Amino acid sequence: MTTNRSVASQLLQLPVLVAALGYLVDMYDLFLFSVVRVPSLKGIGIDGDRLLSDGILLLNAQMAGMLLGGIFWGILGDKRGRLSVLFGSILLYSLANIANGFVTSLNQYTILRFIAGIGLAGELGAGITLVTEILPKEIRGYGTTIVATMGVLGAILAYFMADLFDWRISYFIGGGMGLLLLILRINILESGIFNRTKQRVLPRGNVVMLFTSASRRNKYFQCILVGLPIWFVVGILITFSPELGKALGLSEPVVAGKAVMLSFSGQVLGDLVSGFLSQSMQSRKKVIRLFMLVSFAFMLVYLLAPISDLTVFYIVCVCLGFANGYWTLFVTIAAELFGTNLRATVATTVPNFVRGATIPLSALFVQLKPSLGTINSALVVGVLTVACALVALAFLDETFKKDLDYVEEV
Repeated sequence: MTTNRSVASQLLQLPVLVAALGYLVDMYDLFLFSVVRVPSLKGIGIDGDRLLSDGILLLNAQMAGMLLGGIFWGILGDKRGRLSVLFGSILLYSLANIANGFVTSLNQYTILRFIAGIGLAGELGAGITLVTEILPKEIRGYGTTIVATMGVLGAILAYFMADLFDWRISYFIGGGMGLLLLILRINILESGIFNRTKQRVLPRGNVVMLFTSASRRNKYFQCILVGLPIWFVVGILITFSPELGKALGLSEPVVAGKAVMLSFSGQVLGDLVSGFLSQSMQSRKKVIRLFMLVSFAFMLVYLLAPISDLTVFYIVCVCLGFANGYWTLFVTIAAELFGTNLRATVATTVPNFVRGATIPLSALFVQLKPSLGTINSALVVGVLTVACALVALAFLDETFKKDLDYVEEV
């Protein structure tokens, strides 16, 4: 029987800690833009109505980079190993974010957010894949919870750094942390499961295999749909909370950075609760479904309740963040559903396609806004994402007790 001491020693081994710290830096850099969107745009001479439209442009550039990066790093992770991604991705996004601190025009900013997005795309999938493969199935849920929780703390750190320092300095700090972490990664070892698979003659990282089998294709798209509500909340309700708060008639203007910080403070608790609840119930799906329903309830409160007080609005942001805590389980279940020769590809591309879904979701939001208004257009998009996610989840297999030492056959 596994003792508490042996469980702790396995969870605190270097690969788990390095993956967790990597995701902290990843989330810091990813959400720093949401925090400094307004001051950074004003800093390069953009103001007025362009703060929203150009903010969406930059967000979409970042997400487009993550879409392409997710494919690139995922394939590389299955062909060359999980560590190749952990080294390459952090180097790219660290250098790109340092360069973000030097921008003087919108064109420069757009290009660098795209490049940073490519780098940011690899961290989570490679880290989760490595952790799920090196830990026993009985405790791997705890390992992925540690990784995801540290990532959310990175988003909170972004708020405080942006509050203490100029937006340019905040970008330099993120890039510097990434380069320092790169040194720590020199001593970690590759997944044993991957090394054994590497000795076999079979295709690895072959994206086409995801679509040559109806079963794999359906699982893949269902995984993506399950994560949509999380990024509807992050990409629309929280990122554009100043504009939505104004439409809701709040007594004071919403500070976007504060909304981001508070929502991710809630998600820290949500990640921990969902992870431990999943271990207790020995189920990923039941907990994901519960958190989705809680998220939908708070979406309705955010958009429809007669809230005029700014403090109450911020509390709702915290609650939305808590409900987003199933992100840990969502990424874990994606990794567990596929064999070792496709696992990194799936675990890296799925969360990035979910993040990239911000592009069509925000486009739909903007398209509906003239006819339905700001609040109703957000409501329509929110209902659509939750409905799709619940249906997709119903068709996925439970993976809590699944052995991950297997491959996908051609």
